[in-house]
Amino acid sequence: MKDIGRVGQIVAFNQMLVLGCIASFALPALADSDPNACRGVDFDMKRPLVASRNSVRPHVNFVKGPDDDAACPADKDACRKKAYLVPGDVILTGRAQGAFTCASYQSFHARKQNWTVGWLPTSSLTPLEPMGSPKAADWIGTWSHPGGTISIKRGDGGKLSIEGEHTYPAAQNVHTGVLGATVTPTQGMIAFAEDGSVPFDRAEEGQCLVRMQRVGAWLLVEDNMQCGGSMVTFTGLYRRE
Repeated sequence: MKDIGRVGQIVAFNQMLVLGCIASFALPALADSDPNACRGVDFDMKRPLVASRNSVRPHVNFVKGPDDDAACPADKDACRKKAYLVPGDVILTGRAQGAFTCASYQSFHARKQNWTVGWLPTSSLTPLEPMGSPKAADWIGTWSHPGGTISIKRGDGGKLSIEGEHTYPAAQNVHTGVLGATVTPTQGMIAFAEDGSVPFDRAEEGQCLVRMQRVGAWLLVEDNMQCGGSMVTFTGLYRRE
């Protein structure tokens, strides 16, 4: 990937936010009031997040949306952005618009939370199937992602104990989020609200919602951006340390 751009806590710290900072970063799970704009993949309680692999050689460019050019997204030179993916790059994919899919990408080698978001040709993407029936050993470990870490250990009664921390670097301080939950995986997935005592599908508005899947070598995590301070999200692909 070349020319890339940017990317909870039940109790939040340092919630002061400099508004000018918001415009300079793109989050992978930031809902947008404009349905035609791609600001990153959205959180959907009914549809788990999908990871896809770019299969186009030698590369595929991100494409502008109507917020950049009213004639985009479209398969024409004027709509192509400089940022592109190379074969094998794995991205988070969201809603589709015509022949294009809204996507978020962050290099596994990035040291900072640098995300690129935008439209990609759907034909260039190959969805990755989640692990069918992951065992406890498939979940357990310390998983890292630029800006955050999640630790999964064995708990009592066949449950898993989950702890995580993520940070978001604002202009004058750092916003922090933490996870702390005890959960039983179901249907090949970990899904919980708050500390795990609240069923995922019975959460109240404003509660922290988290869903995890094992996809390939990664832990795919998504949240509703209600798990920490302003702009904090655990959403992303995590690698086992």
